Amino acid sequence: MYNFEFEQPSTVAEAVAALASEDAQALAGGQTLIPTMKQRLAAPGKLVSLSGIAEMQGVSSEGSSVTIGAATTHAEVAAAGLGAISALAGNIGDPAVRNRGTIGGSLANNDPSADYPAAALALGATIVTNAREIAADDFFDGMFTTALEEGEIITAIRFETPDAACYQKFEQPASHFALTGVFVAKSGSGVRVAVTGASEEGVHRWTAAEDALNVDFSASALDGLSVSSEAMIADLHGSADYRANLVKVLTARAVADC
Repeated sequence: MYNFEFEQPSTVAEAVAALASEDAQALAGGQTLIPTMKQRLAAPGKLVSLSGIAEMQGVSSEGSSVTIGAATTHAEVAAAGLGAISALAGNIGDPAVRNRGTIGGSLANNDPSADYPAAALALGATIVTNAREIAADDFFDGMFTTALEEGEIITAIRFETPDAACYQKFEQPASHFALTGVFVAKSGSGVRVAVTGASEEGVHRWTAAEDALNVDFSASALDGLSVSSEAMIADLHGSADYRANLVKVLTARAVADC
C-alpha cells in the first residue's frame, strides 16, 4: 500500500471535522475500502475511522421504532433479535466479515449486490446522517451511488417494525453476495418488495408485486406477473433472463415464509 494519515475520532462532530480535510475518506468496517486500496484503485490521503464513535453503535427501540447505529457490525445486528433483518445480517459473508463490516458502511457503499439496501428499502427505513434524515426511497441512486453529499456520514438507520418480513437470497457461492435477493415487508401502510443483486440500476422496488400482494398477500398472487430482463445484470454467474426469473421465484418464497 502507500502512506496515508489515519484518524480515529470519538464523536460524530470530530469525524465530520476530520472529513473536511482534502482527500479524506470515511472508514467504516473497511470490507470494501481496504481491498480497493490494496489494489490501488483508491488512494485517499486520510482515513477517518468511525469505529470508535459510541453514539453510532448499538441497537435501540422505542415502541415500534427500531434504531441501529451505523457503526453496528453485521454480527451485532444478527444477534439483536430483529427478525428478518437479523437473519439477513447473519448470512452476510463469513464470520470475519460479519465482525468487521457495518450496516452504515454497507448502505453508504450501496454495492448493487449487497443485502442491507434491500432491507432498508423494503422496510421504508430512514437513513439518519450528521446533517439530515433521508427516506430510503430517496437515498439509493444507482450502482455505488447514494444521496450522501461530500463529507456527510450515516449515523443511524431507523425503521418501524413490520407486521411480517422475510429476506430470500440466492447466493453467489464464492463471495456470498446476492446473485439476486428479495426482501418483502408487510406493515399497516402496505407491502413493499425490494430487489438487490439483479439490476444494473442497483437496488429497487418491484411495484407490480407490491400492488398484487396488497390485494392478496400470498405467493399465488404473483402467478400472473413477469419480470422484464431488460437492464438486468448478465455475467458469468447468470444471464439477465435467469436473474429476472429469480426475482419472481425469491419473492414468492419470501411471501410464503413471512
